[in-house]
Amino acid sequence: MEFEHKSVLLYETVDALKVKPDGVYIDGTLGGGGHSYEICKRLGENGRLYGIDQDADAIRAASERLAPFGERVFILRDNYCNAVERLRSMGADGADGIVLDLGVSSYQLDTVSRGFTYKQDAPLDMRMDDRQQLTAREIVNGCSETELFHIIRDYGEEQFAKNIAKHITAARKDKPVETTGELCNIIKASIPAKFWTGGHPAKKTFQAIRIACNRELEVLENSLDDMIAFLKPGGRLAVITFHSLEDRIVKTAFKRNENPCTCPPNFPVCVCGKLPMGRQVNRKPILPDREELEKNKRSKSAKLRIFERSEK
Repeated sequence: MEFEHKSVLLYETVDALKVKPDGVYIDGTLGGGGHSYEICKRLGENGRLYGIDQDADAIRAASERLAPFGERVFILRDNYCNAVERLRSMGADGADGIVLDLGVSSYQLDTVSRGFTYKQDAPLDMRMDDRQQLTAREIVNGCSETELFHIIRDYGEEQFAKNIAKHITAARKDKPVETTGELCNIIKASIPAKFWTGGHPAKKTFQAIRIACNRELEVLENSLDDMIAFLKPGGRLAVITFHSLEDRIVKTAFKRNENPCTCPPNFPVCVCGKLPMGRQVNRKPILPDREELEKNKRSKSAKLRIFERSEK
């Protein structure tokens, strides 16, 4: 299957970076190379694009797509949480722009064998990086009922989390839960049919297990401050989120970096010495327009937030 992924908010994101011909840019979630390709089109011969992804299929697809840009492009197989460290080790002292397009790609969802989708039966996997040992199967069969409840409730915001966790632990007493189809059937049996509205009944639970398997929220939370600090003066970080948990983390991090002062509100002057790192470019997130929503249904929940590093 060909790696295909429609880059959401493509031009809004790349335009927000204000690409300089000789600038240094990081695409921390390379995927099929959509955002990177548009950035590279705007780079001159001295510009540099570092594309990072932990998915081997994404690396292969993006390498081929970005090949025409030659030495302007450096592609690294890694998690974006290691981006700053990797670039520093390669001699880079900062970036003019960074983009993160979070969540799971269309290719990962549509490749049944990857085990991300609840629409077809496949082995429970859900790893974005097949080099890691932890899979969705290990989570479903190895976590306690309480741990499963917290994962499904906190990462999936699923109101029937307790009942789903109970049914999973009961089912695996007979045999391990091996496939996405088996898990779907357990989830369906845990949710009254009258509540099967707003999408597939397994959607939230699959999201929760995927997030836990790939440590998605932990990685995001631990990366944003370092990325903002790595930006050059005037540099921008653009982040596209796809659910409220991600968006909350980004919004909080941007606010913290815009106003890091920890002094009590009644202090007449700041004494903590923490200075703003920059500013939020858009107070409200940028959303897909009607045309994009019609062309790409998966863009429906996308939100773009942008942070600009201060000039000093």
